[in-house]
Amino acid sequence: MRWRPTHAQFRAVVVAALLLGVAVLLRRPDAAVFGLPFAFLAVWGRYFRPREAPQVETELDADVLFEGQATTYRLRVAESVDPDIDLIVAALPRTPWFQYDPKQAAIAEPVSHGVVTLEVGVRSQRWGRRSLERPTVTATSAVGAYRLQVVSTGSLVVTTLPLREGFEAIDAVPRPAGLVGLHRSRRPGEGTELAGVRPFQTGDRLRRINWSVSARTQELHVTSTWSDRDTEVVILLDTGGEIGISEGIDGRSSSLDTAVRAAAAIAEHYLRNGDRVRLVDTGMLVRGVRSGSGRGHLRRILDALVHADRRGRQQDEEQLARRNRIRSDSLVLVLSPLLRQAMLGYIVTLVHSGCTVIAVDTLPPDVASVIDLEEHDSRSWPLAWRLRLLERRRDLDRLGDLGVPTVPWSGAGTLDEVLRDAARVSAAPRIRS
Repeated sequence: MRWRPTHAQFRAVVVAALLLGVAVLLRRPDAAVFGLPFAFLAVWGRYFRPREAPQVETELDADVLFEGQATTYRLRVAESVDPDIDLIVAALPRTPWFQYDPKQAAIAEPVSHGVVTLEVGVRSQRWGRRSLERPTVTATSAVGAYRLQVVSTGSLVVTTLPLREGFEAIDAVPRPAGLVGLHRSRRPGEGTELAGVRPFQTGDRLRRINWSVSARTQELHVTSTWSDRDTEVVILLDTGGEIGISEGIDGRSSSLDTAVRAAAAIAEHYLRNGDRVRLVDTGMLVRGVRSGSGRGHLRRILDALVHADRRGRQQDEEQLARRNRIRSDSLVLVLSPLLRQAMLGYIVTLVHSGCTVIAVDTLPPDVASVIDLEEHDSRSWPLAWRLRLLERRRDLDRLGDLGVPTVPWSGAGTLDEVLRDAARVSAAPRIRS
């Protein structure tokens, strides 16, 4: 890295040489009067040329964000900066899915007291793992005579977690598999939610005796509770394709955007209520997450969702069933645009295995208007797409006949009605033939 003269320094030298040459050869003192200031500036810039290159360090206030959150990209010049350096200019290469403040992602700061700090606001607009490239840092000497391109340190990686919407479900688990969760069961047992007061029975614990009621009725009464329950919730994420246009958190969402954000919201809700959550990826690009619970497990799921990609591996029904074995008493939430026949067949397999399956439709509602028609025949493509949507409607009706409800994702309250119906069906007595 060397300090090189700027165009201004070059022009000053050339103009001064020409005017002073004219003054000497043609004996024109007025030309010397005009040329001396340029010569003075050229000599000044050369004499106060910096000798050392500044050391630039880059850092981020936070490298893990949620969609829509912002952080500060900070460039700091070491305290050993040459005192002859007058100005530091930094420009960040614009990376997709990042919004910068200022918008041009460039900022200039004069050197004072040997310390220079430049800050650029960076806002992430879409989930994923992306790199912020090296900024272009330029140091300029006094009077803008010399300039140096400073090589900064390596690029910084920003991990953007999918935005977790405020999802809530009234009746969260139709068929409990344990007694460690926070959902209220329909049967009495050890728990925290009051069920009522009843007469004492053999086997009741003494600490359950309600002394106020017992003293009033002259008979022992105990306070009964509903048992707390949990189940294994399996989030089946379809990454075999992406339908629609993704415009980030502030615009339209593709089918993959909706699926990833819904998976994050559902996982947070059930883990907060003490259930065990498992993440299964059908495209084999998201690293599957085993069943678990707790806040640490939520972070593992979010880290896995960051790697979702629309270029997932297309698997047939047999591969899906062989690689993703799911317990028969699990609650399976399928997040998919429901266009692949292999995915629809795997849902039928899960139903026949005894799982409670709910299909969450992630197909964008305006998908007919966002399909790029320029890549297809303008006459045949709209008709073909309408026929495909009719076939899809027929397949969803067949799933409904098998007891698989299909609901479009709409945030909080999306699954309330279908979960309530599933819990009612699971609680009904079964007749054995």
